[in-house]
Amino acid sequence: MTNERSPMKIVVIGGTGLIGSKLVNKLREQGHEAVAASPNSGVNSVTGEGLAEVLKDASVVVDVTNSPSWEDAAVLKFFETSTRNLLTYEAAAGVGHHVALSVVGTERLTESGFFRAKMAQENLIKALKFPIRSSAQRNSSNSWAPSPNSPPSGKRFTCRLRSSSPSPRMT
Repeated sequence: MTNERSPMKIVVIGGTGLIGSKLVNKLREQGHEAVAASPNSGVNSVTGEGLAEVLKDASVVVDVTNSPSWEDAAVLKFFETSTRNLLTYEAAAGVGHHVALSVVGTERLTESGFFRAKMAQENLIKALKFPIRSSAQRNSSNSWAPSPNSPPSGKRFTCRLRSSSPSPRMT
């Protein structure tokens, strides 16, 4: 019996940025069809431009976007609009998993508009009525690469790294 996994189409929204480009490379090394989606490639999660096309036949969407502005109202509008658009287009395309990068302890950092916006993003994902709810968190000193096949289909999971641990643990 082999433990080989079938390659999947995984769309990384924000896939040309610092974290996204590393994730795309790791996923490709693992044999997946990883698509780096960003405004530079014609995909804009805020306006919805290009989402229907890029999500066609995708199994997983990983959202590693970041707001161009950290001003409280602007960052909240960015994450709420982007996340709503992604979830709407994913549902229409039949995407099976949604993973969003967040930060461990976001719920305890409410004095920051950025962290309130990340919490709003997480709440939108948690409120889904269909099985593509996933969130991934990291602390600010570590990076991660999720394994989309790890969680059971349709289950919500959180991926966290501890400072002393180089590998993610699924909870």
